[in-house]
Amino acid sequence: MDNPLRSPATSPPPEPAPGRSRRSRRSRRPRRPRRMLVRVLVALVVLGGALGAVWPALPGQRQPARPTAPGVPGAPGAPGAPGKEVALRAVTAGVPAALSGLSELIADRQRRVRTAPRDARAWAELGSAYVERGRRTADPADFPAADRALRTSLRLGPERNADASAALAALAVARRDFPAARTWAEAAVKAAPERGAAYALLIEACTGLGDHKAVGRALDKLLKLDHSPAARARAAAVYRDRGWREDAEAQVADAVASATAPVERAAYLEQAGQYAWERGALDDALRCFGAALRLDPALRDAEAGRARTLASLDRTEEAVRAYGRALGPRPRPEHLLELGELYESLGREEQAEDAYERVRERAGQDAAAGVDDELVLGRLEADHGDAESAVGRLRAEWRLRPATEVADALGWALHRDGYDEEALEFVTAATDATKGGGVRNALYAFHRGTVEGGLGMSGAARRHLEQALRTAPSFSPLWAPDAAEALDELGEPVPADAPAGVDVAAEFTAPPS
Repeated sequence: MDNPLRSPATSPPPEPAPGRSRRSRRSRRPRRPRRMLVRVLVALVVLGGALGAVWPALPGQRQPARPTAPGVPGAPGAPGAPGKEVALRAVTAGVPAALSGLSELIADRQRRVRTAPRDARAWAELGSAYVERGRRTADPADFPAADRALRTSLRLGPERNADASAALAALAVARRDFPAARTWAEAAVKAAPERGAAYALLIEACTGLGDHKAVGRALDKLLKLDHSPAARARAAAVYRDRGWREDAEAQVADAVASATAPVERAAYLEQAGQYAWERGALDDALRCFGAALRLDPALRDAEAGRARTLASLDRTEEAVRAYGRALGPRPRPEHLLELGELYESLGREEQAEDAYERVRERAGQDAAAGVDDELVLGRLEADHGDAESAVGRLRAEWRLRPATEVADALGWALHRDGYDEEALEFVTAATDATKGGGVRNALYAFHRGTVEGGLGMSGAARRHLEQALRTAPSFSPLWAPDAAEALDELGEPVPADAPAGVDVAAEFTAPPS
């Protein structure tokens, strides 16, 4: 299953920024792997994840991650390997690390910098561990500590400090400060051009900025340098964004199969589950999320994915309980928003409003630690608050990062605020592969179809509403029923009238024999 990476035409067409219009009232694909092969890969992957029969080996710092034979003395993941050393190799290579190992690493590096305060590497390793722990636990309190440690490292060792630069890029990605992430990722690439993890961070930053050409260039370089599971998973994410679904699924299946650390394998299983959910393969999604949680019970994104899938299966009470586990003491705002919409779909308005208010509270806490939650706040206000406020927030976000997800959210907010002509430009950018919106996302298609319906474009509206329901029939407990209702109201297509002077019946009458 460890097949060479495929790299089909990794540079998509550029995405021009949509312009403004007057106010109003309201791909190419690469060759496909055989479906049966993909299904076999995923089935084997899920089985392997469920068994968890792997040693937690992790890649080294300066070379592509390759499985190390378990049991070799001193090998990462071998019996007796210290958790802090495994965590250090993980954060240096840009892959997930276990929370227990991160805590050990943080405590160890705190002791080190107290006794050797001029050790630039120790400060960088401390900062990297803080970034990963904050990312995994959704605790923004770790991010300012990470920032201080990493900037101390750079002050003490400013020359070719790839570790600190890469960790600052990862911190900026976690905060959704993609301009800063790009700057630091480029610095990491310059300091260590042979390190694949630096290119992976650059891909994340450029994706967040909507710079699809730069994503393609960075992916080309990553795939030349690195054939690790992490590189495969990053390639899968890019292919998914381009709408190359089969290639994305094949790459993430390979990543799961070749990952050797349980925490890393769990992360890729969660990614596979997300892709399965997006295409409406709900049983496959449940299996992937369940396997991920067996390997890493602390993986809250997998629990949220499981909750989302249960809601799509109309197992709503199970979904509510799963969201409760996913939220934990420090819930992610996007998961709270999903739970609120599930409550609203069930008519539990008071609980929905409570969830929406908690989104605002958590976003405020995140903002104090430098985390940008404007996108989720814009989505919240567009659908459950003040649409005019949503438009203002999302216009500002678009100026900072003209990415596909922001185009969709801004277009929808404009529709909700009554400006469908301008909205159409943004929802088109989010769904048109020639403009960078190649991802096959049912919610985006629903938004575009709704806007087109508001403009009287019944044919286009019907096409995109059908696309939404075909992509994932239960894409949202709140909005999928609206998509079906809107499609029903549009009815069947009406044949166009014949041009004046043309007798359609005569045109198609067979000549006499």
